[in-house]
Amino acid sequence: MNKAYSVYVIGGGASGLAAAIFAARAGASVTILEKEKKYGKKLLRTGNGRCNLANLGPLDGAYHGRHPEFAREVLAHFDRERLLTFFEEIGVHTRSYDGWLYPASESAESVLACLSMAAEALNVRIRTNICVKGIRKSGGRFLIDVGTYVYTADRVILATGSNASLVNPGENEPLLIAAALGHRIIPIHPALVPLTVKDAAARGFAGVRVRGTIRLYADGKLFHEESGQLQFTENGISGIPVFNGSSEALTALADGQRVTAEADLFPDMPEDVFISYLKERFERLSDRKPEARLKGLIPDRLIPAVTAGEESAEACARRIRHFPMEITGSRGLANAQVSGGGIDTDEIDPASMASRLVEGLYITGECLDIDGACGGYNLMFAFAGGALAGMAAGEAT
Repeated sequence: MNKAYSVYVIGGGASGLAAAIFAARAGASVTILEKEKKYGKKLLRTGNGRCNLANLGPLDGAYHGRHPEFAREVLAHFDRERLLTFFEEIGVHTRSYDGWLYPASESAESVLACLSMAAEALNVRIRTNICVKGIRKSGGRFLIDVGTYVYTADRVILATGSNASLVNPGENEPLLIAAALGHRIIPIHPALVPLTVKDAAARGFAGVRVRGTIRLYADGKLFHEESGQLQFTENGISGIPVFNGSSEALTALADGQRVTAEADLFPDMPEDVFISYLKERFERLSDRKPEARLKGLIPDRLIPAVTAGEESAEACARRIRHFPMEITGSRGLANAQVSGGGIDTDEIDPASMASRLVEGLYITGECLDIDGACGGYNLMFAFAGGALAGMAAGEAT
């Protein structure tokens, strides 16, 4: 006779809820343990409350980590078509905006409500305000210590997310739990985060927003280039093009490399054409000082940094197209949308999210050493991994 497994899901975010639903669909008795008073809190903040669920764009280059191919393998086993089917099954109809998928309601609250109703219909129990202190195996079963009680489970899904975007990030207890179970932890760093720049405050460009292109280099080698709105702050640079390169930048810094940035502040025309244009402009406005010749072309606050005592059109053109900055770090986990680093994906089976080290343990979501670009890639990976983990953990024997 088939046995229904007891499956405990640690974490009630996007990945944990998906894991619970799929484990319950497979016939398991499922309980979610969530440390916050309310589950799904980070899901409610995604996409500025609109909940950017997934992305139809290319996967190559969309994920970072020591083994970014792991994310592509997970999404090959639970692809976007299956994910959209799942959303529709639980009541979430999606719309695409240039490949960025949102719920038709454009409300993260409605997504959480649909996930909650699907879990409730499958008799998934959700226990909130419970912080897991430790997990160990005894006699083939898991003992989950929450301080005042020890739960017993046949299988455990670790879907805890990360401490990114928390006011006081503190220690990530789930990573300590995974390490105690034998898993290797890649050092955590912020991702999708503003970067800090050497002498940013002295350069006086805080508050500037401009359409441009950012290029990031590690020891002189280009590793990221992206166009969009760039934001200059008193600490450094921000904006989606910067966020998408931040994980690699911080990894390079941690590896001891020098990380620099170039901002192209006027990517509207080829560089040789722009140089000719600026020469003509300087001649036409020759009765003005160099700073005044640039007024109306680039934001005023950037003009002093662009001229930097130079009077020639060629020198100003070079700095406008290759505005130099040295990256010193980031605004930290509290200001990051997600984190990089985490549990080594070499130790996880991408077809089932099963631990290769501990039988009956499954690990999914942001606690893994995978972080994605802006635009729904992180939630897509979380949902897909949660679904795979739930199906595998819930299988009866």
